[in-house]
Amino acid sequence: MKKYILSFVAMFFCAVLGAQKITTAGDFFKTISDYYATIHDYEVDADISIGKQKMQGKVSFKRPEMLRIDFTDPAEQVLLFNGDMLTIYLPGSQAILEQSVDKNGATAATVQGLNLMRRYYTIAYESGQDSVPLDEGSDEMVVNLMLYSRSTSEAFSTIRLSISPDEKLIRRVVATTAQNETYTFDFYNYNLNTNMTDQRFIYDPPSSANTYNNFLFAE
Repeated sequence: MKKYILSFVAMFFCAVLGAQKITTAGDFFKTISDYYATIHDYEVDADISIGKQKMQGKVSFKRPEMLRIDFTDPAEQVLLFNGDMLTIYLPGSQAILEQSVDKNGATAATVQGLNLMRRYYTIAYESGQDSVPLDEGSDEMVVNLMLYSRSTSEAFSTIRLSISPDEKLIRRVVATTAQNETYTFDFYNYNLNTNMTDQRFIYDPPSSANTYNNFLFAE
């Protein structure tokens, strides 16, 4: 009898473990990265918070690494990266900021950005592989991953990714610096693979604005 009981218990636990379909955080992250590799372009609405500063806009992205943000708040502000040059138009200051950028300009919600995260960060579930509400009381369910920098040289010491497990899309990014400054990006209303043309990433700023080159390294 003991033999049959032990066999039954063993079969029961095997069935339970099989039903749970345990997926490591690294494997889950890879499925998201692989899905983003199938996306050629997208548009998405974004709410951005940097400390107490709040911004809103529409993000346009096209592979391999063209990015444009047309802000509605601050109105008419534009950020453009065409793969080589970063251009920011600040309407309030009537200023155009330009900076030549190397090929490491990928954002979080791109396959390039995800590959860089996998290389330079340790990936773990925040509280397990099960979906949880995006916010307290929310009906929107996400899986939360925590990324911990492997090196003090990274811009962000931790990155929290909230991912829709059904759509395999990043819903929220919360990145924290070593100085405890927090950058939050909420992405919603994705429109994928729109056959976006390169013309979307050509921007002609107002001729009346003053241009400042290499602003990132200016004294």
